Amino acid sequence: MKRDYYEILGVEKNASAEELKKAYRKKAMEYHPDRNPGNKEAEEKFKEAAEAYDVLSSSEKRARYDQFGHAGMSGATSGGGGYGIDFDLETIFERFGDLFGGHFGGGFSGFSSGFGGGRRQQRQQVRKGSNLRITVKLALEEIAVNTEKKLKIKKQIICPQCNGQGAVNKSDVVTCPQCNGSGQVIHQQRSIFGIMQQAVVCDQCHGEGTIIKNPCSNCHGTGTVTGEEVVTIQIPAGVQDGMQLSMRDKGNAAPRGGINGDLIVAVEEMPHDVFEREGNNLYLNYYISFPQAALGGSVDIPTLDGKARIKLAAGTQGGQVLRLQGKGLPELHTHRKGDLIVNVNVWTPKNLSKEERETIEKFLKSDNFTPKPGKNEKSFFNRVRQFFS
Repeated sequence: MKRDYYEILGVEKNASAEELKKAYRKKAMEYHPDRNPGNKEAEEKFKEAAEAYDVLSSSEKRARYDQFGHAGMSGATSGGGGYGIDFDLETIFERFGDLFGGHFGGGFSGFSSGFGGGRRQQRQQVRKGSNLRITVKLALEEIAVNTEKKLKIKKQIICPQCNGQGAVNKSDVVTCPQCNGSGQVIHQQRSIFGIMQQAVVCDQCHGEGTIIKNPCSNCHGTGTVTGEEVVTIQIPAGVQDGMQLSMRDKGNAAPRGGINGDLIVAVEEMPHDVFEREGNNLYLNYYISFPQAALGGSVDIPTLDGKARIKLAAGTQGGQVLRLQGKGLPELHTHRKGDLIVNVNVWTPKNLSKEERETIEKFLKSDNFTPKPGKNEKSFFNRVRQFFS
C-alpha cells in the first residue's frame, strides 16, 4: 500500500508551496544516494520523496490527489506510468536539481555534483525494462469492496540459466575495448571553425560499456526470456471504469540486471444485470404489482450486498422515486458511500384469465379507480431532480 504523499514529506494538507519545497529539500538531503552509498532503502525513500513532491508541487495534480488519492494519479506523474512514479535517479536529478543549488556545500562534497552532470554518464548505464499494460474486468460487487486479483501474466523474466547476466560466466562480461566502458566514443572532424568533437554511442557495445564474449545459449545474451508470473493485484474499493493503477517493478525484466518496468492495470467495469451506476450512486428499476401499489406493504429491495426491506405506502404511484442512503458504492479512499436510487414501476399483466378480466372490468365502473393526479403530483424528472438540488 502506497504511503500518503503529505506523510512522506512530513507536511500538513494545507502546506504552502514554500513549505513543500523546504520539506522536500530536507528529505532529499537525508536520503540522497551520495550520503547513503549502496543503501537500497534510502534510494527508494529518495525516489518516494521525489514522487510526492512532483504531485504536490503541481496545483492540478495536487487537486486530483486530494480528491481521488493515489488511484486518481493515473498518468499524472511526469513519468507517465500511472500513479507509481516512473522516474529513475537521473530524471530526478535533472528535474529537481535546481532546488538545491549551493545550499548544501561545505562538508558534503558529493551532494552538489550528484544533482548536476557529474554522475550522468554512469546513471545512463542503468537499464530499465518496459512497462506492461493489462485490463482487469470488475463486477460492481467487486468494486464495492477492496478486491484482490491473482493473474498469470506473460512477460519478460530474468533468464534462469544465466541469472540475467546474459553470459555463461561472469568473466565473459568484459569492458568494451573501444570505449573503455564509457559507452561513448569521441569523433573529431575538421571544419572551417577548427576541429569539432562529438560524443556518439559506441557501436561495439551499443552504449552499455561492456560486451559479452560467451553469450548464454538460453537468452542469447539478452539476460531475459519470455515466461509467466503470477501477480497479486490489490484494487481499492470505489474504482471507476477507465482508471489505471500502477504496480512498480512488476513489468518486464530489464536486460542484464537492470530495473524492472511497471505493470499498468486498467480497470474495466462490467455491465450489471440489475443496477446502473453514476458516480457512487446506483440506480434500480423496481417493479411492484397493482395490489401492492394499492394496498401498500413491505417489499425487499435488492442491494449489492443483499436486500433492504422497506415499507410502501398504500396508493403508491408508478414512477415514484425512493432513495436508500448509503446503499451505493464507496468513494475511493474514504468511508463515504453513495445512495441507491429506486424508480418504482407498477407492473401491468399482459395476459389475463377470464376471471381476472371480469374482476378488473368491475373496477372500471368505480370512481375510485379514475386517475386523479392532483396539483401536488410531481413529474418523474422533478422527483429525480429533487435529490440533486
